[in-house]
Amino acid sequence: MKQPLAQVRWERCTQRPLFALALAFAVAYAVPIVEPDASRAVASACLAVEWVVWGAFALDYVIRLALAEQRMQFVRSHWMDLCAAVLPLVQPLRLLRLVATLLLVGQRARMASQVRLTTYVAGSVVGLLMFGSLAVLSVERDSPDGNIKTLGDAVWWSFTTMTTVGYGDHAPTTGVGRMLAVGLMLSGIALLGVVTANIAAWFIARFEMDDVEERRQTEAIRVLTEEVRALRAEVAALSGDRVGDK
Repeated sequence: MKQPLAQVRWERCTQRPLFALALAFAVAYAVPIVEPDASRAVASACLAVEWVVWGAFALDYVIRLALAEQRMQFVRSHWMDLCAAVLPLVQPLRLLRLVATLLLVGQRARMASQVRLTTYVAGSVVGLLMFGSLAVLSVERDSPDGNIKTLGDAVWWSFTTMTTVGYGDHAPTTGVGRMLAVGLMLSGIALLGVVTANIAAWFIARFEMDDVEERRQTEAIRVLTEEVRALRAEVAALSGDRVGDK
């Protein structure tokens, strides 16, 4: 029983530090893309921050695995965390570090009981829009046939792609950019489904609450009616006894 308790304590203690590291990763990833003319020292510092943040989340996975009571079960139930931790080691591309860190951040955030579904969905939308815009800008800006050259173009493209509108005024021309587009479209559809299901569940819960309250009131009225009938019967019986005595 010590291991599960230790694992829960570890997850609670590391939630905020890991969230702060995720914000640091966002800044480090965005700076070289938004400011392509930044100095080499700034680019190197951002690169180091990216690897440190990914390493921190990977270390968090290893520690949680060590604290788990049934480690094989932990690996099977957290296979996405494992893939995200191993992915950047296979081929150290910047985009792989982005995908891996996003996966680790997302999986880690889901384990926090105080994070509500609505907050998680809103954060996922903002994160996907931001990182999707930066990622597509980084791969499309230098493409000879590309038409996504500014951050504004990239953000607009991310909005239209995630909402599956697809105006076609901006579109990726590279293979990596198209892979990003597929990922954003699938993510947008999935998040839309989560939001729709959440709203439907809220309405159903409200209807069920109203139905329960209506049944409670109906039952209270029925009980009250029976009590009134019983009182009337008692009053009629007492009145009959008085008449008989006279």
